[in-house]
Amino acid sequence: NKAREKMSRLDKGTDVPEFTFDKLDGTPLSLKELKGKHLYIDVWATWCRPCIAEIPHLKKLESEFRNSNIEFVSISVDQNKAAWEKMAAENTDCLQLHASSQIAAEFKNHFMINGIPRFILIDKDGKLINANAPRPSSPNIRSVLSQL
Repeated sequence: NKAREKMSRLDKGTDVPEFTFDKLDGTPLSLKELKGKHLYIDVWATWCRPCIAEIPHLKKLESEFRNSNIEFVSISVDQNKAAWEKMAAENTDCLQLHASSQIAAEFKNHFMINGIPRFILIDKDGKLINANAPRPSSPNIRSVLSQL
């Protein structure tokens, strides 16, 4: 059945497909290039108030796990790239990436993202841990990340 097939993409241990985003300097970066580290991905946009509310929590979390094997990655799905560039430059603690409209659509479709912010955990081998991971403001996120 098609719904189950679609849902199975989000099963723990499934391979995450190749997605390439733009870094702040304009150079492309694919998620595959980040293999070797666990990824805690924040899918957000500059116009999203709940996303902005998570930023201070994300920064605190990142500083606490700075010397771990976790890469904190912010992926913006903003249509307005200039707005993203301005805000990302102010929040450069974690890796800031931008998804072009087409990539954003494919990425959101793959992970069945209907609302943001959305947090995704990927293991160091590029396999999905959790497609709907706890937010940085969540009380249990530290224990989740500590187990990686």
